[in-house]
Amino acid sequence: MSVNRCMRLFNRLQRQINTRSPRITAGSCHVSFGSGLLHKQHQAGSVVCSRNVSSNKPPPKTPDTSLFIPVSLKMDSSIDWAVGEELTQPLDKSELLKVLNRFYKKKEMQKLASDHGLDARLFHQAFISFRKYVLEMASLPADLHIILSDICCGAGHIDDIYPYFIRHAKQIFPMLDCMDDLRKISDLRLPANWYPEARAIQRKVIFHAGPTNSGKTYQAIQRYLAAKSGVYCGPLKLLAHEIFEKSNDAGVPCDLVTGEERTLVDPEGRAAGHVACTIEMCSVTTPYEVAVIDEIQMIKDPSRGWAWTRALLGLCAEEIHVCGEPAAIDFIRELMYTTGEEMEVHTYQRLTPFSILDRAVESLDNLRPGDCIVCFSKNDIYSISRQIEAKGLECAVIYGSLPPGTKLSQAKKFNDPDDPCKILVATDAIGMGLNLSIKRIIFNTLVKPNVNEKGEKQMETISTSQALQIAGRAGRFSSKFKEGEVTTMHRDDLPVLKEILSQLVEPVQTAGLHPTAEQIEMFAYHLPDSTLSNLVDIFVSLCQVDGLYFVCNIDDFKFLADMIQHIPLNLRTRYVFCTAPINKKQPFVCTSFLKLSPNCPLTCLDLQTPLLMTSYHPNPHLNLCSYRFMDMFPDTACIRQIQQELDDIIQQGVRNITRLIRATDPTITDPLQTQSGRGQRSQRGSGERMDSSLANRLVRDGLLTPDLLRQLQREWSKDQKQELTNKSAVSTDCHNTDNKGKRMKKK
Repeated sequence: MSVNRCMRLFNRLQRQINTRSPRITAGSCHVSFGSGLLHKQHQAGSVVCSRNVSSNKPPPKTPDTSLFIPVSLKMDSSIDWAVGEELTQPLDKSELLKVLNRFYKKKEMQKLASDHGLDARLFHQAFISFRKYVLEMASLPADLHIILSDICCGAGHIDDIYPYFIRHAKQIFPMLDCMDDLRKISDLRLPANWYPEARAIQRKVIFHAGPTNSGKTYQAIQRYLAAKSGVYCGPLKLLAHEIFEKSNDAGVPCDLVTGEERTLVDPEGRAAGHVACTIEMCSVTTPYEVAVIDEIQMIKDPSRGWAWTRALLGLCAEEIHVCGEPAAIDFIRELMYTTGEEMEVHTYQRLTPFSILDRAVESLDNLRPGDCIVCFSKNDIYSISRQIEAKGLECAVIYGSLPPGTKLSQAKKFNDPDDPCKILVATDAIGMGLNLSIKRIIFNTLVKPNVNEKGEKQMETISTSQALQIAGRAGRFSSKFKEGEVTTMHRDDLPVLKEILSQLVEPVQTAGLHPTAEQIEMFAYHLPDSTLSNLVDIFVSLCQVDGLYFVCNIDDFKFLADMIQHIPLNLRTRYVFCTAPINKKQPFVCTSFLKLSPNCPLTCLDLQTPLLMTSYHPNPHLNLCSYRFMDMFPDTACIRQIQQELDDIIQQGVRNITRLIRATDPTITDPLQTQSGRGQRSQRGSGERMDSSLANRLVRDGLLTPDLLRQLQREWSKDQKQELTNKSAVSTDCHNTDNKGKRMKKK
């Protein structure tokens, strides 16, 4: 190789190094320019938020560098890696290691690296990768090889390594080179601008404020039914079902959309003008005349608050009717300032009074018809139900994970004046508008498990808002009880309950947000090698919100993202699947979720076999995803038929709760023993209990029903009699044969 060629090659490499200087440094902040532009657009609408959410220019948020996962480098085979050795000489690895370690120990290098976004953690990780790269590569790029050779020979300074180190660091941590772009994408300070369709119309916002049983939702629904088109957004599937039935019964065709099902009333499949849906499923692009958003105070919920924020800011409706607690009025009005919309407030008073009793119930012997015992766990529900049934009383059971049809069936059973069931055992699921004929609310405990903003589960005393929501179910206007009563099961809890209910409800101060699919896709453009879970983590780490908002907990989203990371799906599809309402504590549901594959549709047969061996409710993500990916779910109708059949089975099981409970409680006399008579027990012996028998264990585990057991007993008795008859016949034949032989011998 000629000297001129070597010089030209070296100059070209040097120019390449200079042109690869960092485009955007972590120390500079262009977020203020982007948000300032949005603020100018916002001012063009002549609306200014009372909280100065965008005029200030706060410093850029320091990212959580523990979320930065280094990517593996791909070597460029087009570069002639042998040029460095041709220009100089092979490098001494031992001498090279000493040079690199001296570079790492220089404080000046660490300080310079911090200006490019490399804190101590990233500096260490980048150096380890750089050292491994230098020592293990068979041939280094010519420019780096020459610099290292000069330093080893004493002809260069150790600081000359820094540009190459930074170049390597930005290759394994690509987010360092686009940090300002990522900060702009994750700027959540003006979420009202995310919904241009809603901003294009002048919406009228009406807040219906009042306590429970005040008729606020009723007034909003009346306007909803009178409109040409409308959408009802509720917090529970049960409430969406109730509005769906009420609307169709009133002659207003209404569709139903929840996370588990979609019901179109039109036989030809055309969408109706009205739709009742759960809040997460509402459309922010479909125009409506009237929209109803129920339980607006849940906009502050750490996990689901983003859905209320999205509905309030994004629904394209001429009238937005918001229903909720008076504690949310000021905040919602302030939130409407950011959209340039005024809010009209209608206040309501409770239609029937309720009082706090001076005595606790203390014993289940003191229960009365119309009582509702509120528990905060299914274990407590089962325990209380067993004790009530042991006393010869029938009770209805309602808790959150029951299918909507079963909840409605139990509610009707409890409300029916001709049904002997007059006691209800329920969780706080009854606190969201379910119409029940309750005379007295009894709190079994005042401590409830909650998930905080960090996603951590903790036990906390219920808030005043929660207590009022539950207590307000006593003495509803439409029930036969015109006055309600509230008390506790235990004496020590009663003064605590009185103190809770005497306090004012804390005003709503913030609304939840969640990164949208579009924002995550823009993140992925800059970080193409990152997983969805890692993208969301970095987004939350960098995002900026003003005093009106907070970012909701995303642990469940990340759990599903990690679960399906190995499945080849595009990012938007992956995002949709991760929003499915999957219960991560149910192994069968998670296993079914993992069957997803673009080349392997999930069929009815894939579910039928495991469903026959389990007692799980049908996987809700099937219906949610089958709406969007029909080719992956070809047996949607079949699956929904299975779901309906399982709903019927669950309802039958809950209706027969007495048998189920007695079969699982050893302290309760087994009905089979009573019906079979005491003769069988005397045959087994007085010291042996029926509870330890195999038959009772099968009944207790749900593998055998009492009816089947009785049938088996009858068949077994019949077979036993037949066997005895056969044995008797054989014995007679043998006896006759033996006598015949003896007679022949005598002859």
